[in-house]
Amino acid sequence: MAYETIRHDQDGATAILTLERPRCLNAIDHVMRDELRAFLDERMNDTETRVIVLTGAGRAFSAGLDIKDPVLVSPAGGLSPQSAYTAQRTFSELILRMRRCPQPIIGAINGVCVGAGFSMAMACDIRLGTPGARFQAAYVNLGLGGADMGSSWLLPRAIGTANAARYLMTGDFLPAEEAHRLGFLQAIVDDAALMGQALALAKNLESKSALGLRLTKEALDCNSGGGSLEDAIRLEDRNQALCIAELSARQEG
Repeated sequence: MAYETIRHDQDGATAILTLERPRCLNAIDHVMRDELRAFLDERMNDTETRVIVLTGAGRAFSAGLDIKDPVLVSPAGGLSPQSAYTAQRTFSELILRMRRCPQPIIGAINGVCVGAGFSMAMACDIRLGTPGARFQAAYVNLGLGGADMGSSWLLPRAIGTANAARYLMTGDFLPAEEAHRLGFLQAIVDDAALMGQALALAKNLESKSALGLRLTKEALDCNSGGGSLEDAIRLEDRNQALCIAELSARQEG
């Protein structure tokens, strides 16, 4: 399938998925959202691909939602709580697709990783980052809830509840060194070596049983404690829809 905003390269049994809008730091517009959903849907029945490496083109992983995309930020008819919730689900479902995807996903985080981009990094199974990688749950700085696209479920599992609360509530940047110390990044790798290290790890995983990898991923999601990711996203989507509608009403007023 031909894509406009993402690139899919195949290296043996490893799919390399690159977010490819470097001029806007790989911000996610409605086209990229739809192409990511299509790519992940294709992997569900792809028995040839055993591992996915996810990265960004240029100097960033992803700056999050493209606030210059009118289809997303200024839809015809405005935003009611119901329409905001429906729109929110089209993004949060990306995270569910990433976790349902049978292949382990290795995040090769090459720079700034903000908002929806941060949530996508959280949804990876393993994360490698460059020294310049930095993460931000920017939602709360925009007048929205700090938990978005699965972050209230995924981030506490990666770095602990109190650490997650700090970054989700403040919207502060989490630098690579601290992300590594807290366990969010499994390694910090020089820029030039990032993809090589990610692919070496992918080749290690390729050598394992495809069924074994899939079942391990499912077990990790199942047995991390607490409610399900679906329940967490449903609650987040409701909260974000209410915040979006309130913000929209204030701006119109």
